[in-house]
Amino acid sequence: MEVLLERCAGMDVHQETIVVCVMSTETIVEVHSEIRTFGTMTKHL
Repeated sequence: MEVLLERCAGMDVHQETIVVCVMSTETIVEVHSEIRTFGTMTKHL
């Protein structure tokens, strides 16, 4: 499969949380992904 982008990210925004997923690749075989959740309230900053 041909790699079109080396890195991409997606965000899922809700009223109380934001979920972010980042995927990157160094080779076609190795794909790294990280998913993190953040709060949207001022106290979470």
